[in-house]
Amino acid sequence: MDKKKLFIVTGELSGDKHASLVVKNLRETNPDIEIEAIGGENLKKLGVKLFVDHSKAHMSAMGLTPKILFDHITLGKRVVDYLKNEYKPDLVLLIDYGGFNLNISKFLKKAGIKVFYYIPPQIWASRKWRIKTVKQNISKVMTIFPFEKEMYEKEGIDAQFVGHPLITQMPPAANRDEVFEKYGLDKNKKLISIFPGSRTFELHYLMKTFLKAAELIHQKREDVQFVIAQADSLKDDVFNKFLGKTDIKVVKNDNYALLSVSDALMLASGTVALEAALYTTPMIISYKGPWFAYFVYRLVRCIDRVCLPNIIMDKDIVPELLQPDSNPKVIAQNLLKIIEDENYRNEMVEDLSKVKEILSKHEAAKEVAQILAKELEQQ
Repeated sequence: MDKKKLFIVTGELSGDKHASLVVKNLRETNPDIEIEAIGGENLKKLGVKLFVDHSKAHMSAMGLTPKILFDHITLGKRVVDYLKNEYKPDLVLLIDYGGFNLNISKFLKKAGIKVFYYIPPQIWASRKWRIKTVKQNISKVMTIFPFEKEMYEKEGIDAQFVGHPLITQMPPAANRDEVFEKYGLDKNKKLISIFPGSRTFELHYLMKTFLKAAELIHQKREDVQFVIAQADSLKDDVFNKFLGKTDIKVVKNDNYALLSVSDALMLASGTVALEAALYTTPMIISYKGPWFAYFVYRLVRCIDRVCLPNIIMDKDIVPELLQPDSNPKVIAQNLLKIIEDENYRNEMVEDLSKVKEILSKHEAAKEVAQILAKELEQQ
């Protein structure tokens, strides 16, 4: 009996990590499945043969320059030709990386190759028209949020909620006393941690606003202290340029510890809000950028909320302070309410606990592996 063949397509480090966890689970029950991929170091360490190492192919490069666009088109053609004429997989698994993956799904469908998608494009956030491409070319979608499943099923797409991969990847909450001692923090004061974003343009628009908000809070409450988290993706000289002169401690490479031990969080909108929710830490999220970009976003977005805990619960749990509301005074007021209003704080913690409960019922990589194994066995 011929071995079943699986081909996985990822486009960046996070996708490579998700893929490696799926492969580990799949091999525990189906060690004979042959697997090749477009991936990176995590898959390579598992002995998966890489058609392309995406880190060397610059697939995760930011922006859409003519060269990047040309490279993506060329790579897409190469991989489809290889799968159609040489490797001939029984199944292709696309992971995240919507632009590239949705495009090649069209050609894989024409070639008669079955395609599943894990972590599909966030059509619920914007550009909902992409769901047509999914419906036409993808046989099964494995979603990481429960509301995504409902959205895809309404369009007649076979979808299954498998849970969020963060659940098994995040470490347990840190010990508060140890973290405070490590960074020289006062155990008798409350801690607000500031996460101003992981991209340069986010620092440009948010850093001064967040620092001024911290200053306003400190003027009213001397029993509150702050730290600011520096993202791994930002070099010291870039970060310090936006940081300017401040007495606030900068912490590197310890995001999860800060998220889990803080009394409140000042966050740039993004995945970090979901990470904070899984530690049930009260927060505000804030975001702003060029007004034109904000106007375009308002036109193409499909939902009213932007913060993942709010979207998951379909409820305004966490204050979303966007564009005009992303100002020091409003941010300070909302954080002070978390610090000072015990009932408000407890209600937020309770709602965040429900978010964690919903997502914790599933183990994403394991469920994806089970779905793939079942499909390959039936072929």
